[in-house]
Amino acid sequence: MGLREDLERYKAVGERQRQDLAEFIQYGDLGQSLPGEVKVPIKIVSLPEFEYDQRDRGGVGKGGDGTPDVGDPVGQPQPQPGDDGEEGDPGEEGADHEYYQMDPEEFAAELDEELGLDLEPKGKQVIEETEGDFTDVTRTGPTSTLNFEGLFKKGLKRKLAMDFDREFVREALKVADMGPAGVFEWARGEGIPVSRAWLEDAYEELSTDERTTWESFEAMESEVERTSTADRIRREGIDHVPFRREDERYRYPEIIEEKEKNVVVVNIRDVSGSMREKKRELVERTFTPLDWYLTGKYDHAEFVYIAHDAEAWEVEREDFFGIRSGGGTKISSAYELAKAVLEEQYPWSDWNRYVFAAGDSENSSNDTDERVIPLMEQIPANLHAYVETQPSGNAINATHAEEVERHFGNRENVAVAYVSDPEDVVEAIYTVLSTEDSAEEEVPA
Repeated sequence: MGLREDLERYKAVGERQRQDLAEFIQYGDLGQSLPGEVKVPIKIVSLPEFEYDQRDRGGVGKGGDGTPDVGDPVGQPQPQPGDDGEEGDPGEEGADHEYYQMDPEEFAAELDEELGLDLEPKGKQVIEETEGDFTDVTRTGPTSTLNFEGLFKKGLKRKLAMDFDREFVREALKVADMGPAGVFEWARGEGIPVSRAWLEDAYEELSTDERTTWESFEAMESEVERTSTADRIRREGIDHVPFRREDERYRYPEIIEEKEKNVVVVNIRDVSGSMREKKRELVERTFTPLDWYLTGKYDHAEFVYIAHDAEAWEVEREDFFGIRSGGGTKISSAYELAKAVLEEQYPWSDWNRYVFAAGDSENSSNDTDERVIPLMEQIPANLHAYVETQPSGNAINATHAEEVERHFGNRENVAVAYVSDPEDVVEAIYTVLSTEDSAEEEVPA
């Protein structure tokens, strides 16, 4: 194995040392990534290399013009940094870290595999219509598109439904004292589709002696074998198939609508005084992978970030996770703003919608029941989710998540997750995304 093969092998080993995706979400540095580029740390494997030892400079040789002769001392190696046992000056620049870069599509695919998910987004906005195969039919159209196969099948079906063993029925007309009327009643009981007009014409063709050949139908049936339609067609074939104009159908191409998979994600975060650093970090660890995942799943993703205390306002992504205010909490203010933004900019007919909210479940009195829950029901969305971040366990007045969960129960487009430490984050993401996995496309307003 040569050096080139060794190098490729070490690189492959290095990629396998990439930080586990779940571990990265729970404990990794998410801030190194951009919205369209996820950077997962790699546990670096040092590559083997040749190194020149500065201290190994002794030896003998022959030379002139000041060059030592054989056996002359060549001097001592010059001291190198660190040779005297003292530490060198600390470096001013930090060491570079290696990262495995993946786009959101790859991140979404790996998270699907890791969590056992497979979200299939639905497109809403039609961007192109194309003609597919000629699979649809209509009652009118050019002759060249006539569905002859369908016409033939309908005619053949009618032919078979009207067919009967004429020789067998003609023998029935020879039963004494029956005549066309008696044979017609007998035929109806036998399921033979013969018309009275045909019976009358056939009866006229019989001689007087032939009309008394059999004493009864039973006597006739015991002597005359009835041939089934299938056997008769197999033996004689079909001389004609009756076509009718009302059976005509014309083929036309199926119109295929190509829809763009658009999504808007509304991220709502409580920034009130009770949302301290640890709670904010848990929100970031939950929301950031969800943003990456949905970006990877949809053709076009847009994000709205809403911060709130007792009031709500829109913020930029880079400010969203760091904001902290000293005010109280009124979660409904954020949903009121989200409702207004969605109605104005992201109509439900064109956009898939996700409304994610997070906080410590503390809310002003009666706000959850009287305002938040009704607003959630008024906002059509693929998924509503609330993530409670309470590192120290539930506070006495932290009841918002429980109230939402109790009201909506197992509603397929509402998820509630609880995160008390980083180890809960992956499970919370699974709770949210597995709920969306079975969500209905249309949610009544």
